[in-house]
Amino acid sequence: MKTRALIGLACILAPLYAATRLKEVVAIEGVRDNQLVGYGIVVGLNGTGDKRQTVFSAQSLANMLQRMGVTVAPGAILVRNTASVIVTANLQPFAQPGTKVDVTAAAIGDATNLQGGLLVLTPLKGPDGKVYAMAQGSVITGGFVAGRGGNTTISNHPTAGRIPEGAIVEQSPPSAIPGPVLRIQVRRADFTTASRVVEVINKQFASLQPELAHAENSGLITVKVPPEYEKRSVEFIAQLENLQVDAARSIKVIINERTGTVVMGKDIRIAPISILHGGLTVEIQTAYAVSQPEAFSLGKTVVTPQTSVGVKENPAKNVSLKDGSSVEDLVRALTAIGSTSRDVIAVLQSLRAAGALDAEVEVL
Repeated sequence: MKTRALIGLACILAPLYAATRLKEVVAIEGVRDNQLVGYGIVVGLNGTGDKRQTVFSAQSLANMLQRMGVTVAPGAILVRNTASVIVTANLQPFAQPGTKVDVTAAAIGDATNLQGGLLVLTPLKGPDGKVYAMAQGSVITGGFVAGRGGNTTISNHPTAGRIPEGAIVEQSPPSAIPGPVLRIQVRRADFTTASRVVEVINKQFASLQPELAHAENSGLITVKVPPEYEKRSVEFIAQLENLQVDAARSIKVIINERTGTVVMGKDIRIAPISILHGGLTVEIQTAYAVSQPEAFSLGKTVVTPQTSVGVKENPAKNVSLKDGSSVEDLVRALTAIGSTSRDVIAVLQSLRAAGALDAEVEVL
């Protein structure tokens, strides 16, 4: 069982330098998603909506009814089938009017469940305050609440849900129009990656114009659009995105101590070192003994604690690594001696502190 756990634990990643599309490494500056937000009301809940303590929910319902020709005082409303929600969405660049996007609705009052609710028409605004989409539809929650009173079972988060294609775009978001010079952003800023991207672009379009691309820094590359593609910038960008580049990967060991998960590359080298790992277990137990006097006697019942201390020391386990050994060799050696995931984490952290591990250790 330990062997299987460690095999799944040490996820062997791809090689350090793997060719990938330029589209996965860089992004065009200005071509990005736009975040939208709005305030709305979900109706049709089965008594799981906001209570009277949520004052703004009743006010919002009264305002909505007034726009429909029904006048009612907010203080006179006691409807537990409605809930106030915050609605969010990500609007893709160059989205045209009529395009449908997914939205997320989350309760902001004391509603306990949005299951089965219907989001009433809600405007979604951008950071500039303009309305870019209108959202409406049935809320689908990824959880549920079952039971009543103290016997209640809750799964996941029933106070937040999604509406697939629940918003319709009303106007296109502001997006950068490709000009004579493209500004390309490296997703993970790295000097080696930026240099390789420039080399690949200049080599591909050397017949059209020399020195087409230039790296401004580790995260920004400027590319001149050739005269042949002056009116066909979309085609030029498409050709750029499909170029193959060897992106430099950071040498890291990711450790999640809460779950005991370790993710690392098998090519990470370890300096020649000897590891001695053992364990000491101290267990303290307290038992309470009851002394009961005989019947009709003048004695009293006495409770006396009895404490026992047990110490168990496991024999130390030795692992020796030669020059040129990798993390994969270390994991196999630790697995062979029956080490657990916690042991692997402790050994890796000790190796990093000793300067024997040529990688960055990131603890989540």
